[in-house]
Amino acid sequence: GDGELLHLLAKGKNVKGQGIELSDDAIYKCVEKEVSVFHGDIDSGLVEYPGKSFDYVILNQSMQQVKKIEYVLQEALRVGRKTIVGFPNFASIKARCMLCFGGRSPVTSSLPNYWYDTPNLRFLSIKDFKVYCRQKGMKIDQEYYLSDKRKISFCPNLFASSAIFVIEK
Repeated sequence: GDGELLHLLAKGKNVKGQGIELSDDAIYKCVEKEVSVFHGDIDSGLVEYPGKSFDYVILNQSMQQVKKIEYVLQEALRVGRKTIVGFPNFASIKARCMLCFGGRSPVTSSLPNYWYDTPNLRFLSIKDFKVYCRQKGMKIDQEYYLSDKRKISFCPNLFASSAIFVIEK
């Protein structure tokens, strides 16, 4: 990404972080924000980093875009004590209604791209991710559900447009 999250964490929480990015344009944006960034492809793993070298690894709005999601999650859990995962919920009521009643692929605030220019390769729901974690022996420490920056507690798979999980192995 453009380094905005790491920039905010560094300024607001005094976090010392490092991003990984493939796009030259995004790297330039990170550097402009004085965010440390490694030029690489997260699908190739995090082999440059020893185990448990970070307190947290953040996969923010990228799970649905990486090619080797199982490998990337394993690597994130290897190099971080915990991993924070954020992703759009493709099963939200807004997305369901657009598909069911409009007959078109959803375009929402959490899914802003049309089908032909989306970086998304996967279309997961909150339930999908929870089942995946259970099947792979990953412990969910915390979970947050949001819709238009509001917390959602009732039927999050239906009403939340995005989810954030803190997981560990």
